[in-house]
Amino acid sequence: MDKVFKALANPTRRRLLDSLRARNGETLGGLCADLDMTRQAVTQHLRCLEDANLVSTVWRGRKKLHYLNPVPLHDIYERWIEKYERNQLQALSDLKHNAEGD
Repeated sequence: MDKVFKALANPTRRRLLDSLRARNGETLGGLCADLDMTRQAVTQHLRCLEDANLVSTVWRGRKKLHYLNPVPLHDIYERWIEKYERNQLQALSDLKHNAEGD
């Protein structure tokens, strides 16, 4: 999970993930169109995302397509967010029922 958190710490990499969520299966050129940086810089960010298993690639002929892999994000949600969210939602539900006199 350390690699995932490191990858998510950078705003450019988060923007790349947002782009892939909107248009999954994008080429490097398509991803570069949304960013004001060189192809080499975008490639380095993509490499970090691939190392964190957040992006996977598939070759289609001469094109390298990039796909979002949401599994590591889901793992973080289950480990770090869901547990805490459940308690807060239950507390709000209890408060609502108490206020309504149920």
